[in-house]
Amino acid sequence: MKELLTFQGKSERIKNFPYPRHFATLNHFFMWIFVLLLPLALIPQFAEIGLSIADSNPLISKLFIWFTVPFYVIVSWVFHTMERIGRTGENPFEGTANDVPISTISRGIEIDLRQNLGESDEEIPKQFTVKLDTQF
Repeated sequence: MKELLTFQGKSERIKNFPYPRHFATLNHFFMWIFVLLLPLALIPQFAEIGLSIADSNPLISKLFIWFTVPFYVIVSWVFHTMERIGRTGENPFEGTANDVPISTISRGIEIDLRQNLGESDEEIPKQFTVKLDTQF
């Protein structure tokens, strides 16, 4: 019993520990610095590729630098999306749609323990019902 209470206390401390805001802030700033400086790295590279294919494809080589724009958009979108996903997962126990279903997990453990203790089905609580939001 003492060990169970120790684990419960540790779990509550983990749940209630505030996520340091400077981690999220630094990730956000570094992502924007990367996205803003990315064209400075891409443009010279795409220009060099355009020059290297000038002999075999003269028309494409003149316009090849413009491939920087869609490439930049895709890479920026990927990094921005990863940063947003990381931000939504900062605190997984707040009860939002993408969080860990801690109440459902806890209820499942409670049901299993009570069944192992031999309690009747009337005494054992039912699992929480799943509420799906079908509206987007």
